[in-house]
Amino acid sequence: MSTITRVKVCCIASGEEARLAISFGASALGLVAAMPSGPGPIADDLIRRITASVPPPVATFLLTCETRADAIIAHHRRTLTNTLQLVDAPEEGACAAIRKSLPAIKIVQVIHVRSEQTIDEALEAVGRVDALLLDSGNPSLAIKELGGTGRVHDWRLSRRIVEQSPVPVFLAGGLNAANVREAIDHVQPFGVDLCSGVRSNGHLDPKKLEAFFNAAWK
Repeated sequence: MSTITRVKVCCIASGEEARLAISFGASALGLVAAMPSGPGPIADDLIRRITASVPPPVATFLLTCETRADAIIAHHRRTLTNTLQLVDAPEEGACAAIRKSLPAIKIVQVIHVRSEQTIDEALEAVGRVDALLLDSGNPSLAIKELGGTGRVHDWRLSRRIVEQSPVPVFLAGGLNAANVREAIDHVQPFGVDLCSGVRSNGHLDPKKLEAFFNAAWK
């Protein structure tokens, strides 16, 4: 590829983990707030402290499951990240309200890739957000899966979204050092996103980080 694929390391749990991810080349960090399920949630006040320690130009993503504009805006004001990652479908008009209230903050919409219908869902969202993030959750379950599943989805669908999207697309879902190069070659995303693929016993693993970046950027 002519450009380096961006890497977003998610489920950051401390300032130390943030510094470790950045030292290997992460251009974005995911900070997971309260979720119905999945790994890595931390308290809003800790997200705010970590965010304050992250140097520019590294992006800080607040993963929020809120769907109402007022709740999303309030969540941002408790954490002060520079990016909002909406892991569930926001209510109609929410993104416009967020932009009016928080004009400097980027909005990334998560799309959970499950079927051909996902393509239409993604392309319908692109006019409202700054980027898409394709993941492998299932928001239709009684206890919603909104990310962090460690599952790979159908990259053929993701590739079709990338080809048609006018905004950058991140690829998530079960990525690790063993499959990230294939994923990048197949999908051609703007960036890749991962959590469990660089962790051991719940903690960021320097050896796994090194292996992942070497594979992603070779």
